[in-house]
Amino acid sequence: MDQKRAWTVAVFSFIFADAVAVQARGPILATLGEEFSVSAATLGLVAPAGTAGFLVAVVVTGTLAGRLSMRSVLLVGAACTAGSLIAMSAAPTYAVFLVALVGQGTAAGAFRGLDRVVLSHLYAEHRARMYTVYTLVWAVGAVLTPQLVSIVLAVAEWRTLFLVVACAFLPATLLAARYDLPSIDTERSVSRAELAALLRRPAVLGSCLGMILTGALEGILFTWIVYYAETFYPTTTANALLSVYLLAYIPARLSCATAIERVPHLLLLLVALTPAIPALAVAFSGVTGPALFATIFVAGAAISTGFPVLSAYAVESAPGYSGPLNAVTNGSTYVGLATAPAIVGVLAGRYGIRTAIQWTVVAIAVAFVLAVGALWRWTNTPGVPRHT
Repeated sequence: MDQKRAWTVAVFSFIFADAVAVQARGPILATLGEEFSVSAATLGLVAPAGTAGFLVAVVVTGTLAGRLSMRSVLLVGAACTAGSLIAMSAAPTYAVFLVALVGQGTAAGAFRGLDRVVLSHLYAEHRARMYTVYTLVWAVGAVLTPQLVSIVLAVAEWRTLFLVVACAFLPATLLAARYDLPSIDTERSVSRAELAALLRRPAVLGSCLGMILTGALEGILFTWIVYYAETFYPTTTANALLSVYLLAYIPARLSCATAIERVPHLLLLLVALTPAIPALAVAFSGVTGPALFATIFVAGAAISTGFPVLSAYAVESAPGYSGPLNAVTNGSTYVGLATAPAIVGVLAGRYGIRTAIQWTVVAIAVAFVLAVGALWRWTNTPGVPRHT
């Protein structure tokens, strides 16, 4: 296996495993609540704990991408992610579990701060498509996770689940240990002034706002959809609802991989995102049965376009700074992922999970569509604005 192929497999295997690690959290919230005797509001801390360290690590490694020994960071990130998951499986208290979760997020963030930088330079002529394929691989891992959780919990306790997930990070760790990273000479180190100038660009600012909103939507649904569905379905069916939501990511991102090189980015986003508003409003109105599963699928297909399109949009606006742009867009996503589920947990404690989740996801979806429209008007183009 040559270096380019080996590192492509390493990046894709890590993002697959990372999807499994992230999606395993939601389906076991109720189990964790029973194991550690904690409330819904306290369970809402799972999302911030998983993303706090990630956010710091992804911003630091991405911003310093042009100065770091990328292979070393990627290897340590992959190995420490697996180690942290093993620590989570052995946690004697909820506080220890959260600390280990912070460690897992930090290690994963170190890897994720650089993985798309590697893809950006290995596939410079097809960057947007590779970013979309990257998110498609994530979606496949995410889709499989709820059922993996159901299978593991049927034969073992929840602690075994995290040992299984830790094993998923072994391929990336072994490949990073064996293969040197191909030379990446076009990644530019960024000074403080240059970073400030980048962050002032409308394409970057708009992408960051959009990423916060898409992260908020995904964070709420990843964390709380099973908990919500368990109020009227058994756990296996509730997990299946999350699987249906995530299953929608696969055809949507396959279509996106083709469309992104043919349709202007912001136009593609507006067309894709608009159906999310009525779908989410109906899905969390109290309906059950086929209507619930159908509207959740539509919402998943719509929301799934946000991350790949906006991340490609930002990097295409300044491809020489893929590391810092990867950092700020990834970091923005995880701001939403960290904060929104915790807010829903607080609201659920006061108003109930149905009211809390419906109010928040519909409002965020409306804000997302308005933000994309505002960015189009600000830049005066539905495509990627070019800078010299």
